[in-house]
Amino acid sequence: MTDMKRCPFCAETILAEASRCRYCRSRLVSFDSERWHRSYPERRVAGVCAAIAHAVAVPTAAVRLAFVVLTFIHLIGPMLYASLWLVIPQHVGDESQLERLFRWGQTLAAALSGRHNGPPGPPIVPDRV
Repeated sequence: MTDMKRCPFCAETILAEASRCRYCRSRLVSFDSERWHRSYPERRVAGVCAAIAHAVAVPTAAVRLAFVVLTFIHLIGPMLYASLWLVIPQHVGDESQLERLFRWGQTLAAALSGRHNGPPGPPIVPDRV
């Protein structure tokens, strides 16, 4: 048998995994940044539309349509999609592409300045002439 819970707004019994109450249509889950990810089964390109659809509990097709409409307004759609792709992690608990880029930049800057904090590697021996 499936788990059930009571809606906090109308007190009707609903499924435990429901994101909206089927009786009063109240949204039952708040935005949880720990569950914000792009690896949903209905993803198409990078999973951004599926992640937004799950976060705000709307159909994925509606989010895709919104991106298409925003594309005709000074190309806001593709720019917003790309920036969200950088911010939203691929899997639950992963770091985002932007965090990886920042970490890579910090490692590169530390290596160029001589303060390498990364994993130990082979020593770099300068050539002597």
